[in-house]
Amino acid sequence: MSNASTRRNAIADYIMQHGQVRIDDLVTHFGVSRMTIHRHIEELAHQGMIRKLRGAVTVQPSGLYESAFRYRETVGKKEKLALARAALAYVEPGQAVMLDDSSTAAALAPLLVDVKPLTILTNSVFSASHFTEADEIDLINLGGQFHRSYNAYIGMLCEKAIASVRANVLFCSASAVMGTSAFVQDAQVVKVKQAMMLASSQRILLVDHTKFNKVALHLMADLTVFDKVLVSEGLPADELRRLEEAGVKLHVVRTSGKS
Repeated sequence: MSNASTRRNAIADYIMQHGQVRIDDLVTHFGVSRMTIHRHIEELAHQGMIRKLRGAVTVQPSGLYESAFRYRETVGKKEKLALARAALAYVEPGQAVMLDDSSTAAALAPLLVDVKPLTILTNSVFSASHFTEADEIDLINLGGQFHRSYNAYIGMLCEKAIASVRANVLFCSASAVMGTSAFVQDAQVVKVKQAMMLASSQRILLVDHTKFNKVALHLMADLTVFDKVLVSEGLPADELRRLEEAGVKLHVVRTSGKS
């Protein structure tokens, strides 16, 4: 990740933590020019993460940057790719594989093209795009109301579509993990993910270690309900031990690609 991208992510995190921040405070905190701050703010606003005010910026609506797909796909790319490669070990030809709308599951999508034959079920427009012309892969779009921020279908129609199918394995992610609980910012997205969990024989959570000890608005599920929790390396040894003692089936994935 470039220095500019790293700084932009840090600015987004800072704004999220404080809710509303003055431009002058951003200049002081990050030690860069006003022009540089304005350039990053313009990009974040274009991605739908923040709203510009006179002399300040704010997160609107609350938690949007956590959910906006255009933001999520730019964060932690190395970790997501490592998790995606590790997830391939849980996929076999002939299976029905379900992918949620997460950018982490989206990193797995292009890797599945070479695992044939497969049936792919997803509500993610981005993930689905990888399979539209793939040979020996049947694609089932779990439609509903399209949500631009998530680049995915959500809502009651999507939930009903999910309830009418059955997958061998689900790959999904969460916005945050606190203790042994996984959280997601949007209640409608939570309902879709929970419906997917009910419709899948095996449930695998893919989660970046940086999401631990953070919280989002809505409870998704306890980590113990997943058949496997793949987490990128970086969690302290005592926390890993605590999670395993709580019954969480962990698989720590090295970001070098080896697991």
